Amino acid sequence: MKKAWTFLFIGLMVICSACSAKTDAAEKAAPSPGKADHLVWVEGGAPLHPKSNDYGKQGTLSNFYIGKYEVTQSEWLEVMGGNPSTFRGGNLPVEMVSWYDAVEYCNKRSVKEGLEPYYTITKNTIDSNNKNDNDHIKWQVTPNPEADGYRLPTEAEWEYAAGGGRQSKGYLYSGSGNAEEVGWFWRNAGDTFLNGDWNWPLIENNHNRTHAVGGKQPNELGIYDMSGNVREWCWDWYAEGDGQAAGGVYRIVKGGGWIGDVSNNETSYRGKFDPNGYGPDQGFRVVRSDLLY
Repeated sequence: MKKAWTFLFIGLMVICSACSAKTDAAEKAAPSPGKADHLVWVEGGAPLHPKSNDYGKQGTLSNFYIGKYEVTQSEWLEVMGGNPSTFRGGNLPVEMVSWYDAVEYCNKRSVKEGLEPYYTITKNTIDSNNKNDNDHIKWQVTPNPEADGYRLPTEAEWEYAAGGGRQSKGYLYSGSGNAEEVGWFWRNAGDTFLNGDWNWPLIENNHNRTHAVGGKQPNELGIYDMSGNVREWCWDWYAEGDGQAAGGVYRIVKGGGWIGDVSNNETSYRGKFDPNGYGPDQGFRVVRSDLLY
């Protein structure tokens, strides 16, 4: 998988310079998310979306807060002091970040804002639940459910929020039955709308890329870009079929991305990726628990 991303990354670096002017224009056209409204409160409950992976199962979700937007490069730079992204722009989603990068960001942002870090990260202890032979990091990351800091969403939380929560209208994508209205994917993320079968040379020549957050219409809860732009890390290990896994090989990613097919943009689609993997369509959004619930 790393080898494939190496070739992809080289190709993307070639098109970056040609797209810089377009990036600036996209940033100016899109709303700039302010700190005062960067989170959306989600009322918990049982999944109402008929295509949800948890629909019809027992159990309900507690209330929580989730990022209105994917974490931007400006937000990342303010906390982490650098920018790993392929496509540069303060209001573009940060990408080229691994699952470990994301959980470390959550803790550092929590400290910066005076919150209790949600994760205990032990870098010198190997996670015995990590079965990935390609993952050379394998930090032991332990959650603290009583903490009020930032964290990654669980798959159930992500999917519930993407599907509109208690206001769900059952859309196939997050906020619409038409993917073009709410998301960026391989057909519409470049200079022109692409037709035919997925084709990397076609995508590359079309200058496909990420877009400034909030450029499409939001879903029922006022959340943006949960169908496309960048794939988003979740907390959970990927498990085949139903159920949760205590460990595994891959971490779950949701929401599709600017490279992927439109089917990946469906709220129920379950993607997977090496925890230490990263790519130019791989980002995340943050969550905070509602401890008053």
